[in-house]
Amino acid sequence: MNNAVPRGTARSPAPAGGGPVGAATSEAGPRSDHVPLLLIHASEQDPYHHYRLLRDAYPLVHDHSIGAWLLSRHADVAAALTDPRFTHGHRPGDPPCEAHRGSLPQAVRDVVERTAYVLARRIARRQQADLVEEFCRWLPTGTVGVRGRGARGLVVAGVCVAQLSLRERALASFLANVLDHPDQLATLREHPELIGRAWAESLRRDPPVLVVLRRASAEVVVSGGTIPAGADVACLIGAAGRDPERFRDPDRFDVLRQDPGQLTFGPGDCPAVQLAALEAQYGLRALLDAMPGLRRADGLRPAATGLLTRAPGTLLVRPCG
Repeated sequence: MNNAVPRGTARSPAPAGGGPVGAATSEAGPRSDHVPLLLIHASEQDPYHHYRLLRDAYPLVHDHSIGAWLLSRHADVAAALTDPRFTHGHRPGDPPCEAHRGSLPQAVRDVVERTAYVLARRIARRQQADLVEEFCRWLPTGTVGVRGRGARGLVVAGVCVAQLSLRERALASFLANVLDHPDQLATLREHPELIGRAWAESLRRDPPVLVVLRRASAEVVVSGGTIPAGADVACLIGAAGRDPERFRDPDRFDVLRQDPGQLTFGPGDCPAVQLAALEAQYGLRALLDAMPGLRRADGLRPAATGLLTRAPGTLLVRPCG
């Protein structure tokens, strides 16, 4: 990649009054009206153009609109999410999950599968349905009742599991991606064992959380300069997931991608990570079983929106094809 900013240069915003932007080296930075601040310049309809600018020209820049340094390249974001020098943040699967890690009991898997099929059959005979409102918002709540029973093997604990909105958004984006690519949906219908790969690909391309916050406990050298000790850092998951230095043709949704990877959910056996994957697997299987001709409804397709979290607000489909 041809970087407009030499490695080793970190940029911070100009002081009030529009003076020159400060830089971590002697090189003068651009003026303040050109600094690509996350919450000011990014578009909810298409933040990815903004992310490209950040990755190419501003690999490390301070954003006064959120009071944090922005990281946008995949290598830097991946490091910040795993390096112990970055603290005060959390994703499902991160080290704070240690207290409640473990394989999901079969009873919980059964609840997820049963809930998915019940929801799919409720909408199967309709002329039109909204999968966000009638499927994605209900499937993750199926485990809430399981948590309250207290029976041995049925309790799913941990703060991650309570983050229902994260799983709702991830599921909505996943279903939107597969429905937007009928050829790949046909592949998944013929080869359901690939659903897990499709799920990971959707998390890479359209993560439900675009920004994860961290704090640097020490100075850390990254692309573009050095993050000061004690500084807040915004890890731009959405930018990292479409970094062409890491992924070939990164804007493309490809269930057969040969260079997979996603940063929304951390590694490990956190119940929330497993639940999200199960909801995608059982959810798509149930929908295709109940509605073999499932397709997007004709007409306008509402796009995903959001700068910090992102997902489609509606997903209109024709259950009968």
